[in-house]
Amino acid sequence: MFTQLKRLSLSLLLPLLAALTLSFAVPSMANESTANKSAEKEMTQLAGADFWREVKAGQEGYTTSQSPEHGVLISTAGETWFVLKEKWMSPLGALAIFGSLVMVTLAYFVVGPLKLSKPKTGRKIKRWSRMDRALHWSMAFTFLTLAFSGLCLVYGKHFLKPILPSEIWGMIIYAAKQYHNYMGPIFFILLMCVLLKWWRKSIFNKTDIQWFMKMGGMVGKHKGSHPSAGFSNGGEKAIYWLLIIFGTVVAFSGFVLDFPIFGQLRRDMELSNLVHMLSALILICGFIFHIYIGLFGMEAGLDGMVTGDVDETWAKEHHDLWYHEVKDLPENQPQDKKVD
Repeated sequence: MFTQLKRLSLSLLLPLLAALTLSFAVPSMANESTANKSAEKEMTQLAGADFWREVKAGQEGYTTSQSPEHGVLISTAGETWFVLKEKWMSPLGALAIFGSLVMVTLAYFVVGPLKLSKPKTGRKIKRWSRMDRALHWSMAFTFLTLAFSGLCLVYGKHFLKPILPSEIWGMIIYAAKQYHNYMGPIFFILLMCVLLKWWRKSIFNKTDIQWFMKMGGMVGKHKGSHPSAGFSNGGEKAIYWLLIIFGTVVAFSGFVLDFPIFGQLRRDMELSNLVHMLSALILICGFIFHIYIGLFGMEAGLDGMVTGDVDETWAKEHHDLWYHEVKDLPENQPQDKKVD
């Protein structure tokens, strides 16, 4: 009975969240559009229509600044960037994130988590060192907080600004911006550590092809089949290279935005902004599924990254090739109980 109520509550919660999202976003976007039109009208009245036509046509003024594009008052080409960002990228990004959350929710209730076929033996197999776990959780914390602050910068004006006092909204958005700017380089350093630490374990091979063909034994007719895998299975390798490739793109596009002191033009900044958003959204959606597998989608899936050890049954069923390589190592032998 409790399980049915829980499922029912979740099925009602998701549409409610979607409705709240639209209720906040639509009025906010309408107000912004009205404000922009009013400001443009006031500027035209003050300076004259002929003056603003010349400015929008690219007429340069005079300034003592020596920076690139120093004479450009209004970048009309930037309107294309604004449309791509506000009218396309932001709404589609929100839809992708919400869709990913809906998919993992449906996967849990419709497909169900992947259970062990046999009971745990209690014998522990060493899988991750302390250094491995420290690196993983440092990267996880950095990525999640950067994702949260980035989403706040992009969507906060739709969700938070309408319901918060201006002073609190200003503090939140300023803190998010500062945190995002300073934590970004740290993310890149951790990313390079992840690349150097685990790239050898993440090279694809023929075994991974079979793993993908059986969809990891997680869905359909192959569910529970536990296809063979080495230390890392095909899914783990895919999420690893997703992080490395799009994480690198996110980092370098972020550097262009973080350090506008190397002659970047407005076009460079606008393009970097769009690339940064797209790559970050791909990472966020990918790691929604990664987090789901670790927390809910696989029995005992999180044990190794918490304690460093996994149960013998889990190792046999999910990483059988690796298990046979390490089962006879001294650190994986059962500890004899002391007899008084």
